Amino acid sequence: MWFRNLQLYRLPTPWSIGLATLEERLARHPFRRCAGHEAITRGWLAPCPAGPLVHTLAGQWLIALCVEQRLLPASVIKDETQERATALAEQQGHPLGRKQLRELRERVSEELLPRACTRRRTTHAWIDPQAGWLVIDAGSVAKAEEAVEQLRASVDDLPLALLHTRLSPAAAMAEWLAGGDAPTGFSIDRDCELKAAGEDKAAVRYVHHSLDGDEVRAHLTGGKQPTRLALTWDDRISFVLTDKLEIKRVAFLDLVSDEAEQKSEDADEQFDADFALMTGEISRFLPRLVTALGGEKLPDSALNPSS
Repeated sequence: MWFRNLQLYRLPTPWSIGLATLEERLARHPFRRCAGHEAITRGWLAPCPAGPLVHTLAGQWLIALCVEQRLLPASVIKDETQERATALAEQQGHPLGRKQLRELRERVSEELLPRACTRRRTTHAWIDPQAGWLVIDAGSVAKAEEAVEQLRASVDDLPLALLHTRLSPAAAMAEWLAGGDAPTGFSIDRDCELKAAGEDKAAVRYVHHSLDGDEVRAHLTGGKQPTRLALTWDDRISFVLTDKLEIKRVAFLDLVSDEAEQKSEDADEQFDADFALMTGEISRFLPRLVTALGGEKLPDSALNPSS
């Protein structure tokens, strides 16, 4: 149980919903397989086999959204529709009109859908109700928002917001690269992407390349801004920070992995050991990252309405 990407959201601290309430509300929207007429279904399943919908350990909660989707490429529908349209045009002696084509396309989709293969994927989310974190293991904002949308549908009045920092990630990364040094506890690695703001969107990517030379500084002086930068925190977590405040390519380094291996005797114990170690590490890492980005910028609204 190791997250590879971190999409960061904030909850009130502490989050007032109880564990039993969250479990009950997720149970209203369980995962089920696609019926023959359905293109996609979404629902909650147990993160640990045969366990509850909310896996809990030392006050940390883990939930899992499962999505099943029928794979019916648009090209297949188009080809089948065209073939049938040609046959119908010959029968009636004239081409099909726009309305006929639309109705034929819809009928073809309905007929082919039950025969389409399905693909299933699971997105995990970690909730720290005391510290007010919702962290989703998703490679894109769109995938994370899919889980957030389902959580909003399951939990009434969900006070949730994306994490915002006082210093933008792009500005912070530019400062670190220009100065050749990262904040205390962090080190700059050897991958980076710089992109111009102009219409041409000119980009320069460095992979396994030293970033402390004049070349990178020249690109910054020329107006390019960092959109991705590889970093390591405390020799324990390596990651790529993006200008959208996404944490990608998260890797827990050997020191952390060795600690996890020392704590397991069976699959369930290994799952719990990994979850405990992962959440412990990320719980320490996130406040340091926020500090490096100038501190948290709270929204005007509602996370702390009394302020």
